[in-house]
Amino acid sequence: MATTSTGDIEKTKSVEVKNKKLNVLIVDDDTLTRKLHESIIKAIGGISQTAKNGEEAVNIHRDGNASFDLILMDKEMPQRDGLSATKKLREMKVTSMIIGVTSLADNEEERKAFMEAGLNHCLAKPLNKAKILPLIKNLMEA
Repeated sequence: MATTSTGDIEKTKSVEVKNKKLNVLIVDDDTLTRKLHESIIKAIGGISQTAKNGEEAVNIHRDGNASFDLILMDKEMPQRDGLSATKKLREMKVTSMIIGVTSLADNEEERKAFMEAGLNHCLAKPLNKAKILPLIKNLMEA
């Protein structure tokens, strides 16, 4: 990831993983949060698909038409929460990097349970480029 600064203008080059654009699944029940996460991914040159809950995320993968480099997973959602969805995706052998995004990130017990479900990382809401770029850089270099 290269970021250049010229005066007040900051330019971020597109993120590519294995010579293709970063493909991200955004899983969150809150419309505003999904739009925020989509704008972050778009700003770094990635493409995204959204799911309103963990059940939709599992179904997207179950249908076999999905392959994502990264999954941004909310913890608290209706139908299937992020913890349950993450466990299920790992059982289904989904190897995407999964980053939990939650308002409960500073609650150590909640964070530990979410991580044990199969997350690669857990970040506190609100998500921003500064929080996610180092993780995406690690993903690109893997």
